[in-house]
Amino acid sequence: MALKACSPEQLAGFFGTNTTNPIAAANFICEQFSAVSNKFSDTTFAVDSTYLLFSAYLVFSMQLGFAMLCAGSVRAKNTMNIMLTNVLDAATGGLFYYLFGFAFAFGAPSNGFIGRHFFALKDVPTSSFDYSYFLYQWAFAIAAAGITSGSIAERTQFVAYLIYSSFLTGFVYPVVSHWFWSADGWASPTNTDLLFGTGVIDFAGSGVVHMVGGIAGLWGAFIEGPRIGRFGHSGRSVALRGHSASLVVLGTFLLWFGWYGFNPGSFTKILNPYETGNYYGQWSAVGRTAVTTTLAGCTAALTTLFGKRILSGHWNVTDVCNGLLGGFAAITAGCSVVEPWAAIICGFVAAVVLVCCNKLAEKVKYDDPLEAAQLHGGCGAWGIIFTALFAKEDYVNQVYPGKPGRPHGLFMGGGGKLLAAHVIQILVIVGWVSATMGPLFFVLHKLKLLRISAEDEMAGMDLTRHGGFAYIYHDDDEEHKHGIQLKRIEPNGSTPTTT
Repeated sequence: MALKACSPEQLAGFFGTNTTNPIAAANFICEQFSAVSNKFSDTTFAVDSTYLLFSAYLVFSMQLGFAMLCAGSVRAKNTMNIMLTNVLDAATGGLFYYLFGFAFAFGAPSNGFIGRHFFALKDVPTSSFDYSYFLYQWAFAIAAAGITSGSIAERTQFVAYLIYSSFLTGFVYPVVSHWFWSADGWASPTNTDLLFGTGVIDFAGSGVVHMVGGIAGLWGAFIEGPRIGRFGHSGRSVALRGHSASLVVLGTFLLWFGWYGFNPGSFTKILNPYETGNYYGQWSAVGRTAVTTTLAGCTAALTTLFGKRILSGHWNVTDVCNGLLGGFAAITAGCSVVEPWAAIICGFVAAVVLVCCNKLAEKVKYDDPLEAAQLHGGCGAWGIIFTALFAKEDYVNQVYPGKPGRPHGLFMGGGGKLLAAHVIQILVIVGWVSATMGPLFFVLHKLKLLRISAEDEMAGMDLTRHGGFAYIYHDDDEEHKHGIQLKRIEPNGSTPTTT
C-alpha cells in the first residue's frame, strides 16, 4: 500500500483551532509519516536488490555446473584443459563485459542496434541501474561463452579460447541482448515501437543466451572438424565417451540449481505489485516461473530416458542429463508466460528435438563432445517457437504491462504476430552469430591458432599443453602407446633415468 504525503496545513485544519499549537503537532506527524514512507521504500529496494544479487550468485554457480559437466564429458587426458577454459571464460568475460559488453547491451540512450554509453560502467545512472544488475547480466554473458567451450572441447588451442571468449562476451552476445532485452532494442517487448505490436518475448534467453552460445559452438566445431577417432574410415560413428558419469550428474544438478536464478531471477525484482488483473504480486509469477522450469526439465529427462532406451537398448544417465538440460534451455524463453501444463509439452518436444539433432549431427559427421550446439541451439530455437504458441494473455500482460491487447500465443487465441516476431528472432540470431563468430573461427583456423596438432590430441592436452594430468595415475601401457617418456629421480639424487 502506498503512503500518501500530507501538508501541515491539512493536518492543522483536521485538528481544529482549539488544539494547542496545531501546526507544531501537524509538523511532527508529517515527519513521522515521511520517515515511515522512506523506510518502506528503502526496504523494498533492499529486498529487490538482495533478490537480484542472490539470483546472480545462482547463475554464477552454473559456471561450476558447466565445469563439472564438461570435465565428465571429456576423456581424462583433457580434464585439466577443459577446467581451465571454464575458469577463463568467467575471468575473461568479466573484464570484457565490464569494459565493453554492458555498454553495448544496455548503454542508453542508444539506437535499436547497439548501446553507446556506460563503457567501463562510466556514468551509469543509479536511478535505473545499479551494480547488482551489472553482476547479474555478466553471469548471463559468461554462460553463453561456457556453452561454446563445450562444443570445441578436446582439440582446440588454448589461445583460441581466450580470443573467442573475449569477442563473444565483449561484443557478439551484448549486441543480441540489446536487441531483445534493452528498452531501446529494436525487437524488445518494452520498446515504445513494438515489432508487430508485440516484440519478442524471450524472457530469460532461450535465444539470447542459449542460441547464441550454441550457434557459436556450431561454427567452431564445424570449422575445426571432428576429434581424431570420432568417425571411422567407413564413416561409422564411434562414441568417444567421457571419463566420469559422476561428474556429469554433479554438473547437471548444479546447473539445475542455478537455473532457478536464471529463469525466476530474470524478473530482477520480487516486491512489485501487478498493475492489472486479480492476481497476487510479482512473487506469485516468480513461483510460477520456477514451477514451469522444473516441469519442462523433468519431462524432457523422462522422455529422453525412455526414448534412448527404445533406440539404443540402454538406460544412459548421460543422455538423460542432456535431455534434462535441453528441457531447461527450451522453457527459458517462455517460463514466465505459460501455464505449467504447457511446460510439460515444451519439455517433451525438447527431448525429441535433441534426439533428432544428435542423429543429424552423426549423419553429417559433426562432432560436439557435449552436444552443446544441438542442446542449446536446437532446443533453444524450439523454446522460442514454443513461447509464440503457448504464451497466455493474462501472464503476458502481467510480465509486460502497459499495452492491453498485446498479441500472445497462437494456440491461446492470440494470433500469429508473436510467432512472426519469434521466427525473425531465430533468423537474426543465426545470421548475426554466423556473420561474426564464423569468420573469427575461420581466421583462427587459417592462422593455425584453432586446432592442436594430431600428436598433441592423441597424447592428451593435459600432458602436452598443461604440464601434467588432472588425475594422479600411472599407466605404462598408455605411456608407451603414445610414445610418452616419463623421467624419475633416483633416491640417491643421480641423473634421472627414463622409463
